[in-house]
Amino acid sequence: MEQEVTYCTIIGAAPLGDSRLLLQAAERGDFLICADGGLDTARRLGVTPHLILGDFDSLQGEIPDGEDVIRLPVEKDDTDMLHAVKVGLQHGYRSFLLLGGLGGERPDHSMANFCVLRYLAEHGAQGVLTDGRTAVRYFLPGTHGLEGKKGELVSVFPFGCLSCTVSYTGLYYETHHTVLTLADAMGVSNCMTGERASITVHEGQALVFTQRGEKES
Repeated sequence: MEQEVTYCTIIGAAPLGDSRLLLQAAERGDFLICADGGLDTARRLGVTPHLILGDFDSLQGEIPDGEDVIRLPVEKDDTDMLHAVKVGLQHGYRSFLLLGGLGGERPDHSMANFCVLRYLAEHGAQGVLTDGRTAVRYFLPGTHGLEGKKGELVSVFPFGCLSCTVSYTGLYYETHHTVLTLADAMGVSNCMTGERASITVHEGQALVFTQRGEKES
């Protein structure tokens, strides 16, 4: 099965946002992993995951058992989301959709999931962390395409480095070999001028946020 499925979708314990994302992933045939409290979300939507893992400190419902369950210790180095990503990589997946990983009562977990995006990029994979309205991606050096709608917000920040050098096309504020640093927020609140844009990272690494308007979510 793993060789036939393109995407690995991981559901965390934070609010899902747009539930259609998970339902579409299930219909598409993604390999589904519930990380801890993400199982509550899957159960509520009637979605059966292929794998369940975690220390189950955030799970509200009954703790599962069976061959498709990986029970993790509470005292561990990896978050449940990162462990799920590592399992997905071991299964051969290189495209990841991370749901239930933004917002909620634990902003530190959102930050940890930004680090998960970096982990994926540095292991030859790509990931999108999203709640349906906001999507976060991590870009290594190179040219990366974005698809969206005119007016969609785009913000770029250096991540894992003191600065990054970037160029944009297809954004309202186009730039060429501009240096973004941690000491300012110059990369915030750009927007798409059409349905496609590109960001080239010349040096450093970048965390890229795209955000749809209220009427589009």
